Amino acid sequence: MTIIILTNCPAGLRGFLTRWLLEISPGVFLGATSARVRQALWTEVRQYAGQGRALIAYQTNSEQGYAFETHDHAWHPTDHEGLTLIHRPSPRAPHKDKNPTDGPRPGWSKASKRRRYGSR
Repeated sequence: MTIIILTNCPAGLRGFLTRWLLEISPGVFLGATSARVRQALWTEVRQYAGQGRALIAYQTNSEQGYAFETHDHAWHPTDHEGLTLIHRPSPRAPHKDKNPTDGPRPGWSKASKRRRYGSR
C-alpha cells in the first residue's frame, strides 16, 4: 500500500500520478505498487513538485509496519531508537507589540515607575 499526499503542486503532477494511483481526495493518492514503481513515482514527485510539498507513506517489514518520507516539509522524519518519528520545529510566537528581533526595551516599565514614584 502506498499513499502520496501533495500540497500546492502542479496539476500536471497530479495527472501523472493518476496513471498508477487512485486520487481519493484532492492531492491524496492511494494504491498498491511494487517497490520499484514506488521509488520511480517518488523520484518524479520530488523532481516536479516545484514550490509544493509532498509526503509518501508505504508499508514495510519494520517494527512500525510502515515508512514515510517528506519533500519540502517543515516537519522532518527522524530516527529515534529504531522508530521513525516526526520532528516538528517549535515556533516562537512573537509578542504582538514587539518585534521578535528586538531585545528588551530600555528604561523602566510603567508598572515599576508607579511602584517607585507612586501613581499620579
